[in-house]
Amino acid sequence: MSDATAPAPAPGAPPRADCVADSAGGITFDVVAVQAAQPVLVLRPRGGSGAPADEARLPLTPAGGGHLRAVLPSSMELAEGRWDVYLDGRAVEPGIRDLRALVDRVPDEEGGVAARVPYPTADGRLAVRSWLRAPHAEAGDILTGEGACTVEGTLYGARLGAGAVAEARLGGTVREVPADGEKGAFSFTLAYDVLAGPPVAAEQLWELWLRPAADAEPVRISRVLDDVWDRKNLFVYPAHQGEGYRAAPCYTADNDLCVRLAP
Repeated sequence: MSDATAPAPAPGAPPRADCVADSAGGITFDVVAVQAAQPVLVLRPRGGSGAPADEARLPLTPAGGGHLRAVLPSSMELAEGRWDVYLDGRAVEPGIRDLRALVDRVPDEEGGVAARVPYPTADGRLAVRSWLRAPHAEAGDILTGEGACTVEGTLYGARLGAGAVAEARLGGTVREVPADGEKGAFSFTLAYDVLAGPPVAAEQLWELWLRPAADAEPVRISRVLDDVWDRKNLFVYPAHQGEGYRAAPCYTADNDLCVRLAP
């Protein structure tokens, strides 16, 4: 970001913040040329109670060039979800977002994962998407073939053991296929026919989980270790035409991996 003095916003214009994300999970906010009655940047969880105890409050300090700066340190826990950014009770607009440090991020395999991505909302406000997963199964390459998909990924905070399986879940229905791998890596192949009976009469969204061992708790398979806050409409995979159904891997708006079946 430039050290030049930022132009003053038009009178009555909402505050605007530039962001820099670091690979450890910290975010620096530079608020552009604004007078703040309360020099605090407030992150408020969407859908929360609205109580001050639920907010993350980040002090603003002068940073030169007409900016005020606030820092969300990686050491501050931010619950999983979407957090809207406010100053003096007003929604903050997104400015420049430098997310280069998030691309191809590789955390310590021994622990869980905390990921945060600042992003613009559909109505033009600044928000932060936060994930907290311990353990975490990070989806990698997804290979589509005739009648099946193969998922490769990395497991953080756990290791594959005897009886490791991938689970496809639809409500109370669970289908299992073997999973294998080593040194934190995992892979499995899921045949769509395993999910398609009885006949598919309406769209189905099967959630994909990894159970690292027979006696372990299942772990949701997602992809959160980069700069993409919503993969749902960005990552589209080839569909397979089966007997009375179409199937394809897909991501949700929360970056969780699924398989979609449709009649």
